[in-house]
Amino acid sequence: MGGFFGVVSKENCIVDLFFGTDYHSHLGNQRGGMLVWGKEDGLQRSIHDITNAQFRSKFQDDVERLNGEVGIGSISDTGDQPLIVFSRLGTYGITTVGVVNNLAELSKNAFRSTRTHFCEMTGDGINPTEMVASLISLGGTFAEGFKLVHDKVQGSCSMLLLVKDGVYAVRDRLGRTPVVIGEKEGSYAATLETSALYNLGYQVKHWLGPGEAVLLTRDGMTQILPPRDRMQICTFLWVYYGFPASSYEGINVENTRYRCGAKLAERDSDLVIDGVAGVPDSGTAHALGYANASCCQPGRTPVPYKRAFVKYTPTWPRSFIPSDQITRNQIAKMKLLPIEDMIRGQRLLFCEDSIVRGTQLRETFKILKQDMGAREVHVRCACPPIMFNCKFLNFSQAHEDMALISRRAIFALEGDCNSRLSEYCNDATPCYQRMVEEIRSMLNLTSLKYQKLDDLIEAIGLPREKLCTYCWDGKE
Repeated sequence: MGGFFGVVSKENCIVDLFFGTDYHSHLGNQRGGMLVWGKEDGLQRSIHDITNAQFRSKFQDDVERLNGEVGIGSISDTGDQPLIVFSRLGTYGITTVGVVNNLAELSKNAFRSTRTHFCEMTGDGINPTEMVASLISLGGTFAEGFKLVHDKVQGSCSMLLLVKDGVYAVRDRLGRTPVVIGEKEGSYAATLETSALYNLGYQVKHWLGPGEAVLLTRDGMTQILPPRDRMQICTFLWVYYGFPASSYEGINVENTRYRCGAKLAERDSDLVIDGVAGVPDSGTAHALGYANASCCQPGRTPVPYKRAFVKYTPTWPRSFIPSDQITRNQIAKMKLLPIEDMIRGQRLLFCEDSIVRGTQLRETFKILKQDMGAREVHVRCACPPIMFNCKFLNFSQAHEDMALISRRAIFALEGDCNSRLSEYCNDATPCYQRMVEEIRSMLNLTSLKYQKLDDLIEAIGLPREKLCTYCWDGKE
């Protein structure tokens, strides 16, 4: 995944740029970068490895050194960013968020010109952001270049471009990632997360539509490309990786998760339990929504919320980020601390945002029963079973189908993880019920239920056709 923040100001923008970019740290932890342009010092850039350290700690010294009125910052899992590009359109900086699935094809087409070369490498390949820059530079104008990116990139690409007069903000052609513009006296900002705006004094001015591009200058905002009609924003923003204080398309994340939890509770009216807990932190809001909704169900004893687990965050990064499963499992184990007094002898229900591989959950819930003496362990998942790996935002490291617990369950039932997928995606079929029961057995749970896709969509409140649900139903 990744995030970005851009700012244009009549004064030095580095403080806003530093904090605004830092507010995207939950979206990635590989590379961080800031690029500013100042009247006195021109272009200045700083890039650091943030794999084992927070963005803030790596860049706090740069705040004293950098100086400029225009800046863009990046949290990236796809190589160094922002990049500085010298092209026939002029010199500009660029940072992107998304996935370029046809990078090899685009590279092959680029190399048909013997004068083409690429300098920025990511692993063994071309830095996707440099490839995007090469497409932009083929246009006669920036607007034409943005259209080329929209037309040529398979996957998704939202971006910020820095020029000395301002910042271009461009949303992916289908709007899979959000881009919002903030305004305060003397400054404009572009960001993925509205939560990055408020403490810096910005107010939301404009939500970019799918494919829309604007130019921010010290004097205001100018539309460069109008929004397209079709939108497919990622539904998983509200389920998991969006920040609780943020809103997308005007819909707050935390409120949506409360509504998701309430939907789960509505379908559990006959379940008798002693308490509901969230798998911290992303399951907490869903659990609170479940507990609150139980108080309103006629004939049901209200279910109290309990913190059966606490998360130790000062030194441990997010567990889904490391590429190897052993490291992820070790981090997940070390950062979740059970509270035995809340667990022993209890019939507990745990709300989890999603179940991708299931390996961490299996070990977590094994501790609850074997070591902590839980009487029953029920799990309610805030989204449907993940059936397909995301190919638009790369929010998970589980790139192989068999890494998904749903596909492993299908394989156990069918001998083929790709068999009858349409039936297994449909929660009204016997195939779906058998798959969920197989996953329940694999995780050794008392009971397991997933959120119905219709309930999730209703909790968000956008029309179904405006949401990307590919990871659950395979529909593009």
